[in-house]
Amino acid sequence: MSVKRYLASGAITAAAAVALAGAAFATPGSSAVGTVMARASFTDRVDLGIRMKHDGKTQVINFLHAQDTVMQQIVIGPGGHTGWHSHPGPAIALIKSGELTLYSSDDPNCEGHPYGVGQSFIDPGQGHVHMGRNLTNQTTEVWVTYLDVPPGQSVRLDAADPGNCLF
Repeated sequence: MSVKRYLASGAITAAAAVALAGAAFATPGSSAVGTVMARASFTDRVDLGIRMKHDGKTQVINFLHAQDTVMQQIVIGPGGHTGWHSHPGPAIALIKSGELTLYSSDDPNCEGHPYGVGQSFIDPGQGHVHMGRNLTNQTTEVWVTYLDVPPGQSVRLDAADPGNCLF
């Protein structure tokens, strides 16, 4: 086997191992179905900044030359969850019915933040790993607008269980 073939074979094997490892550690949702309702690209250059305050902390999210915007309806059955995941850019979520309890991977105490009908929240995306759970016995419906999604790519980036929650 030539050196080039040997190196190419090794690179392919390594790439496959990384892909399989990521899939093995991903945490898929349960009783959660997302339906993309619309997707569009900005026709002009758009630079956005979002400033939000949560638990007394201010966070600023900036993204230059925003890419696609996607709107999705997510329906989560009683006891269902989204699995641990992130988003490429910020996500603005509105609770249409039911209740969603949000957990963050960077919270060592794993305290859930419940959001009910008529409430909304912003997930910063950009690597912020979180999970939404429906802890009720009714269906929860959430509408989400995702900002700065790379063209043709998913709004969801699967993530491994961070280990800070006992569920």
